[in-house]
Amino acid sequence: MSGASSLFEIHADIDMRVASVRRHRPEWPCSKGCDSCCRRLADVPRLTRVEWDLLREGLAALAAPRLEEISTKIRALADGVVRPVVCPMLDESSGACPVYAQRPVACRTYGFFVDRDKGLYCRDIEALVEGGGLDEVVWGNHEVIERRLTAFEPTRTLTDWFLAWQLDQGLQP
Repeated sequence: MSGASSLFEIHADIDMRVASVRRHRPEWPCSKGCDSCCRRLADVPRLTRVEWDLLREGLAALAAPRLEEISTKIRALADGVVRPVVCPMLDESSGACPVYAQRPVACRTYGFFVDRDKGLYCRDIEALVEGGGLDEVVWGNHEVIERRLTAFEPTRTLTDWFLAWQLDQGLQP
């Protein structure tokens, strides 16, 4: 099985869980317009090659000014992580992701899967649960998804992938 087909199988499994949560919990806060997780990343995202290849396709399709804005943010992240880590792809004025269809697995799972040891859970949802809302929330296990994803491929940071891509294109990182 190719890496891409494995990735798309993982995407399909995540999408099924997300659809089920949305169907049974219409009040679930993760929806269009919520960008809390994008503004409070636990760390610079790590991606497998197949995730990077898909994300790179989305980035390559962006208009040059938007790609340059993302490049500037990624270079700043590479120079030193500032907290909170804000996703460099986030359009901060609209709260939208210009590469949403190509987003990495970590972005697809956030808010629906949890790995508390790594800080990968939505604090907004956690606060609702603690306040008595969203009774009986059952989180998906992010660690299982991560193991499937990285079983055959190591990961690299988004900044490493992006800067290597710029070098390959003959651009100054």
